[in-house]
Amino acid sequence: MMITATTLVALAACGQKLKESQVPAAAKAAFEKKYPGLKGSWEKEGTNYEVNFKQGASPMSAVIDNNGTIVETETSIHVSDLPKAVRDYMKKHYAGTKIKEAAKIVKSNGDVNYEAEVNHKDVIFDANGKFIREAKD
Repeated sequence: MMITATTLVALAACGQKLKESQVPAAAKAAFEKKYPGLKGSWEKEGTNYEVNFKQGASPMSAVIDNNGTIVETETSIHVSDLPKAVRDYMKKHYAGTKIKEAAKIVKSNGDVNYEAEVNHKDVIFDANGKFIREAKD
């Protein structure tokens, strides 16, 4: 799977777009500290703020709360980089359906999840590739 600019568009499609001036200083400071020198586009996601950006060649996003705590980060990955258990689950439960996008999600506590997008749904797995849930994209 090719990672393209559409990944950022897909990540940005979830929330309300914001001007950087509308983002709390603590959220901006947390982003700048964790990812110095990078620029991103901001949006409101529930009570949090999401910034979409590129680190190297990888499209990413970070969800940050009002206090500047990074709740989670999401990095686009190649479908082939999903754990084998995830790919096997997807072949069995979504036979004949192409995975549109894949991502690795790291929560603030260090927990890792994987996400496979099919048919406008995000299928979420734990670090070992065990199915957790399906969510509308």
